[in-house]
This record gives sequence, structure tokens and C-alpha cells, in this order.
Amino acid sequence: MQKKMEKTNKDVPLKELSERVAEFARVRGWDKYHSPRNLLLALVGEVGEVTEIFQWKGEVARGLPNWSAADKEHLGEELSDVLLYLVRLADVCGVDLGRAALSKILKNATKYPLTPHQQIQP
Repeated sequence: MQKKMEKTNKDVPLKELSERVAEFARVRGWDKYHSPRNLLLALVGEVGEVTEIFQWKGEVARGLPNWSAADKEHLGEELSDVLLYLVRLADVCGVDLGRAALSKILKNATKYPLTPHQQIQP
């Protein structure tokens, strides 16, 4: 049975997101189209759409304070498409994206250790 898609203010675990995206695809018969290659190409296309949003804006401030609500909503939709394709690609490839990301952060901490001037002062 398909879970109800509802808006909430709670954090959504990657596992739940992955399950919902998989179910969404399954009930529509899209699994046959969701090969790793096809999902990767769709992901790249969505990244291109995010790129278009920023293309002529120059440098922008954190939080996008000068953007309209509509522009921010559009960005959120396109970033969501990127996330959903990434989560689906990881699932189809058998990669636990959450664990892989945490592992990568640990590897990067070793690869790029803090220098003395980067230490945060209390």
C-alpha cells in the first residue's frame, strides 16, 4: 500500500525517502526505465536546471535574501528533483547513501585536517 504523501515539518530520513521514491516508481511501472545509466542522465539534467536558475544572477548571498518567494520555491523544486534522482540512483545501485556520505566525511576529515588557524575559538 502506498504511503500517503503529505507535507510535514519533520526531518525525513534518507531511508524513508528512498522507500517512498521506490514505491512511487514501482506503482507507475517505471522500474523498467530506472537503470543506473538512465537515472544518472536524469540527475545530470536536473543539475542543469539548477544551474540555469543561477546562471545570470552573479554571486548570491547565503539564504538568498534578495530572491523572491517564487524564485526560492522554484529552486527548492529543482533541488528536490536532484535529491530524488540521487536517492533513487543510490538505491538502484545498492548504495546506502547515508552511510556512504558519513564515511566520506570521515575520510575527508583525515585527508584535509584542520590547520592551527582553522581551529574554532570557544
